[in-house]
Order: sequence, then structure tokens, then C-alpha cells
Amino acid sequence: MTDIDWARLRAAATEAMRHAYAPYSTFPVGAAALVDDGRVVVGCNVENAAYGVTLCAECGVVSSLHATGGGRLVALSCVDATGEPLMPCGRCRQLLWENGGPECLIESKTRPLRMAELLPHAFGVEDLEAVTGETPVPVVPERLAAWRGRGTVFVHPDMSAGQQVWTAYWERSAGDDAGAETGVLEEAPSWDDPAEAITWGLARTPRVVVVDATGTIFWAGEGEPPAEIPVRWAAG
Repeated sequence: MTDIDWARLRAAATEAMRHAYAPYSTFPVGAAALVDDGRVVVGCNVENAAYGVTLCAECGVVSSLHATGGGRLVALSCVDATGEPLMPCGRCRQLLWENGGPECLIESKTRPLRMAELLPHAFGVEDLEAVTGETPVPVVPERLAAWRGRGTVFVHPDMSAGQQVWTAYWERSAGDDAGAETGVLEEAPSWDDPAEAITWGLARTPRVVVVDATGTIFWAGEGEPPAEIPVRWAAG
């Protein structure tokens, strides 16, 4: 996805800014971001009498991202009360890195800036995974890190030495990149327990689907099941 309609994003951010709750600073902020599936998510700052728990507009964007189906942020416009581009604060840069990665674009007054420019030497999940003996989530290969949060993982039964096991594969979705070929990004090992295959999948994308031995399809991803896969997977 290379063509960013910055005017559309800034307009959406400006509209969100008008809903900000900023009685203490009187500094309303709005943000709007393009997701890798084409939808736009927005947020505004929400202040609090306990100043330290104030929510930035970018926090609202990230919450909206996950509440509406997940995915990865591609581009973001953040604006002040005049509708002019505003740079995310340090905390929000970390949020945007986690949910958009180094190539996510941020509108500035001069030109769009990559997150890698705004947050060089960033701390990310790869740093957690690198700690010996402490792997909070199954490791995603470095070459595939940019795809985290995108595509779909399909979990399914297989046979090994005459025994049923569970495995999975991570597939690139047609809507991920304009003109990109669909195909398998990564194949999983096998496990006796489907829960382990699902955990492997959720480390890669919120979209995880289980296909059982009868061919029945279940939703095992984050959030509510989509309309086309209405039944949630229940182990056992």
C-alpha cells in the first residue's frame, strides 16, 4: 500500500480533535491512521484530573485498531487545534512502533517520516524474545517481523508417525499489499495440543482460524468472530 491520502487522514484527525476532552490543558489533539486493510481508525486526547493518566490521541487510535479487528498501522496523521500536523510524544512513538513498525509513516509539516526516523534504536518485542530462556511469545523470524499482525494463521490437524498432531501455517492475505502475491509466509512445527498451535499463531497475527478433521472452520483469533466464521474454537 503505497498511495496515502494524507488529506483524507488529516481531515479525519481534525474531526476527531473536535471531540477531544482537554479541559486542563485546553490543547485538543486528534489522530487518524490508515490500517493495512484500508480502514481508517481515529482517536482524540482524553485528559484526567490526575494528569498522569491522561490518554493521548494516539492511544485512542491503537485501541480503535484492536477493537475493530486488529492489523497494522500504515500511516498516521496527528493534528493540533488548528488542524496542523503534530508530532507524537515519546510514549506514543513506542505505541506506534509496536502497532505499525519501522515503516509506518507519520505526517509532519515537511514530509512523511518513517517511525524508524522518529524512534531510532527502538525497543521492541524482538528484544524480549532475545532474552535467553525467557520467551514470552513464540519467536517470529526476523525476516518476517514486518508482517507481524497481518495475514491469517490456519491451524489444522496432521498425521505424524501414525498419530494425529496439530500444525499451522501463516498465510499472506490478498489485501495486505496491493499487487502482492498471496502465499504462505511461514509453516509451523507440530504439537500434540492445538492450543500450542493457536499460541504460535497469535504471536504472529490476531487472525487465527482452526480447521478441524471434519473440515469445520472455527475462529480462534482475537476479538469477536467475524460474520463468515461465526463459531469460536473451544478446546476439548
